[in-house]
Amino acid sequence: MSAGTVAGTVGAVLASLGVDTAFGVVGSGNFHVTNALVARGVRFVAARHEGGAATMADAHARMTGRVGVLSVHQGPGLTNALTGVTEAAKSRTPLVVLAGEVTAPRSNFFVDQAALAAAVGAVPMRVDSAPDAAALTAEAFRVARDGRRTVLLNLPLEVQALPVSGPSGDGDREAGPVRAAGAGGSAGLAGRTGEARPLPAGPDREEAARLAEILAGARRPVFVAGRGARTARRELEDLADLTGALLATSAVAKGLFRGSPWDLDVSGGFASPLAAELIRDADVVVGWGCALNMWTTRHGTLVGPDAVVVQVDLDPEALGAHRPVHLGVTGDVARTARAVADLLGDGTAARPAPGAPGATGATGGERGGTGAVPDGAGTGVVPDGAGTGAVPDGAGTGAAPGRAGYRSEALALRIAREVRWRDVPYADESGDGRIDPRTLTIALDDLLPAERVVCPDSGNFMGYPAMFMDVPDEGGFCFTQAFQSIGLGLATAIGAALARPDRLAVAALGDGGALMGVSELETVVRLGLRMVVVVYDDEAYGAEVHHFGPDGHPLDTVVFPPADIAGIARGFGFEAVTVRAPGDLAAVARWLDGPRERPLLVHAMVTRARGAWWLEEAFRGH
Repeated sequence: MSAGTVAGTVGAVLASLGVDTAFGVVGSGNFHVTNALVARGVRFVAARHEGGAATMADAHARMTGRVGVLSVHQGPGLTNALTGVTEAAKSRTPLVVLAGEVTAPRSNFFVDQAALAAAVGAVPMRVDSAPDAAALTAEAFRVARDGRRTVLLNLPLEVQALPVSGPSGDGDREAGPVRAAGAGGSAGLAGRTGEARPLPAGPDREEAARLAEILAGARRPVFVAGRGARTARRELEDLADLTGALLATSAVAKGLFRGSPWDLDVSGGFASPLAAELIRDADVVVGWGCALNMWTTRHGTLVGPDAVVVQVDLDPEALGAHRPVHLGVTGDVARTARAVADLLGDGTAARPAPGAPGATGATGGERGGTGAVPDGAGTGVVPDGAGTGAVPDGAGTGAAPGRAGYRSEALALRIAREVRWRDVPYADESGDGRIDPRTLTIALDDLLPAERVVCPDSGNFMGYPAMFMDVPDEGGFCFTQAFQSIGLGLATAIGAALARPDRLAVAALGDGGALMGVSELETVVRLGLRMVVVVYDDEAYGAEVHHFGPDGHPLDTVVFPPADIAGIARGFGFEAVTVRAPGDLAAVARWLDGPRERPLLVHAMVTRARGAWWLEEAFRGH
């Protein structure tokens, strides 16, 4: 099929728009469009399963900040990919899914692909004719990029071979309205009329002024940055310096403020005891590009009853979606933070407005609830006697004169000493041929290079790599957990490794998720990725064991006999080591010191007497 066909045009347009990597599994229905991408210089990464390919594309997009591309066969190719596509859609990952499509209902391959996409939150579109192929492909790309959406671009088989007259790579020409395909195709960015609805970038001036006034009156502000803030560190730190705010993130933005003396790390279920204490005592909590959902707020328990809650997000529909907020600000995080800092810097917001912390006669903001904090409430977060000893370098309050906010030298010292999970004392439960997962993870944190990308799967174990393994910045943690599926961790690490070849990718998996995605071990070896795969093996679906076991339920369906996962990895071409005690990790050190010619799998037999403490909280969300 030549470049002058619809399939050729789709590939050429995407390449012209800057796509340089695509993932997928090739079948007859996506053979030509995939080859068209390759012909235009796009690297195609072949996975062993469409589910893995989808998650690789998702992770690659997250780590590069560019639109990802996935190519799959019609029917089963798309349904195989659906869990990964759902994760991407829920995470608002900019991703274009190219799928062959049969339109004859009697075909074995037929399924309502548009309805499938809409059901999981993706935007379905279809190329119905040759003249529209270039414009619709460009528009699918723009919807993904500008609306932060996962887009399914259906390519009917009978249309792919149609000839296209004129240039086939014209991705810069003006695209027409979004052609939504099927029910739900106009949801989100595409409005009910089918036309693209651009998201605003700058904040409303009145909303920015209201936020500035709230922060001007705040005594203990905390910023919680989410995925939408991953490129706004400088702007948020500048504003935090003006207001004396402490800095935290949602899980997906872990590492964003690494190196700041005011970094509390993750807010939510993974928060350390000190981080949880300080967030809970805040009088103002501002979510920046952050959903403020039950995970980030620990089902609301991290937000004090008198705290004023503000949410900043590009999407107005996200404001107050998970919990009431006193003020919702629609706008890009960096631009909003800059606008608010300008207002504070020129003194415009010197006096608190009604409803701001410290104001009298407060009535609350636009989105429900009173927000006044009683005088003197929540003081004394640093116990008497704390703060002796040296203060970390650079840990002055950093706040503008008169706005020390939450910051003090004593608190900086306490954060430096206590905020990391590895600084929280615990009783090592290693023994009887099994290693405590905390001991394992702390040891790996010490051994592995600092320049890393940690990619946890889901399961009973997942808090250990998330809480005990440090990352260098927001690009050091890739967390594909919006759908809470197990089995995505290995593919996530592959996508991250390809996006960041300068860093060591670390896949952290449970035994259940590892065996679900085991076919992609071959992909790691074939691609020559020098990555580390850590399997926390409790020979069970541990989350279910510890959730249902205490009530006396039978557990035969969720426990398994031993599996030689290290042997399986060697069969795929990995180096592998089984770890039952801390001394066994010497083999990891030897691999790190050697040529690393093959990837390494660490099969860790972890203790299993108890569930992770955060697991009970997680099950509350079911």
